[in-house]
Amino acid sequence: MFALADCNNFFASCERVFRPDLQGKPVIVLSSNDGCAIARSNEAKALGIKMGAPFFKIRDLVEKHGVAVFSGNMALYGNMSQRVRWVLEEFAPAVEVYSIDEAFLDLRGISNIDFDAYAKEISARCWKMTSIPVSVGIAPTKTLAKIASKLCKQYPKLRGGCYMHRPQDIEKVLRKYPIEDVWGIGRKSAAKLQARYVKTAYDFTQMPEAAVQKMMGITGVRTWKELQGVPCIEFEDGFEAKQSICVSRSFSSEIYDVRELQEQIANFASTMAEKLRKQGSVASEVAVFAYTNRFKENLPQTHSSTLISFPTPTSEQRTIVAKTVAATLELFKNGYGYKKAGVIATGIMNESDIVQSLFDNNEASEKEHRITTALDAINRTYGDGTLKLAVQGSGRIKTTSEKQSPHYTTRWSDLPTVSVK
Repeated sequence: MFALADCNNFFASCERVFRPDLQGKPVIVLSSNDGCAIARSNEAKALGIKMGAPFFKIRDLVEKHGVAVFSGNMALYGNMSQRVRWVLEEFAPAVEVYSIDEAFLDLRGISNIDFDAYAKEISARCWKMTSIPVSVGIAPTKTLAKIASKLCKQYPKLRGGCYMHRPQDIEKVLRKYPIEDVWGIGRKSAAKLQARYVKTAYDFTQMPEAAVQKMMGITGVRTWKELQGVPCIEFEDGFEAKQSICVSRSFSSEIYDVRELQEQIANFASTMAEKLRKQGSVASEVAVFAYTNRFKENLPQTHSSTLISFPTPTSEQRTIVAKTVAATLELFKNGYGYKKAGVIATGIMNESDIVQSLFDNNEASEKEHRITTALDAINRTYGDGTLKLAVQGSGRIKTTSEKQSPHYTTRWSDLPTVSVK
């Protein structure tokens, strides 16, 4: 058996943990630069606020109904996600983190227990330890477990846990389950299936295997089998290094000054290099890009990018930042207002797999490595951003987060205080 634990309306739920006065009230969380709604409580959904709705379009609705609005606080959400994972690890020998608000539990080998009660126990424990509502679905495959967890959200009487295993029950659910909502079936595949009058997950299971493979390949066949109770999707509880790393942001306002854009790119590159080092990787190429605001058609438009190649793959801070800052000067155009920029590392490999060139300056490379190691050690001890390169300026990315809640779980100064008289 497999379980899928899904945190309900996760970002909005995190905001409520330290604001119990918001229980039962509409809450939304906004994306970077407070652009659009990326999380909504059930009460906000009931008001008709859609996922991805631009904030300026729903502002009147928000003010009319007293909706609590928060800027995204990823430090808080990441920490709360980790706390939920710690609870889940008490209930299974292996946990696969699928996303910031979802995780699979490998329950194979666990027998002679009431899985329905077990699912409800996991949900109740998560609530007790973190105050985050979690829907737990248990089923013979990962795909069916995801469907079971969704049932918990639709039917409160399930009390956060659903065990779906009997063939007749699975068929009953699949007959009503929209094909576009099935995990592993993308928008294009769903449209093709609907054109063939395949409207539900059950309709999909009735297709011949050959037809599924012709239309969707081996990935589609895996989903087709999983819906029939045959496990095909591997459980991945180990760490898999990313094959590309992108760090980008939209700015709160257009940037017209090359030095300001270089400062932002330097911060992106610094973060990207740190991510490479954390997974023990190096990159042979880094792309730098900068875009103007495509929504302001009256302004000059450009989508500029350039590719940097390193003779020897690297993750060294100063090396990567220096190259990306120089590349920014090359792609920058005077008179253009840049609204978004970023860096992408590709050609990623394990640090241990580097083949040194005969022409490499090993002494200089070792010096850079020592500098980067010292920088990482200081920032680990005293907090991110304590020590940075001068070109990074303040180290702050130009974004708007006017409604961000305190960092309750990661910053001592933001801890709530209580006075007792």
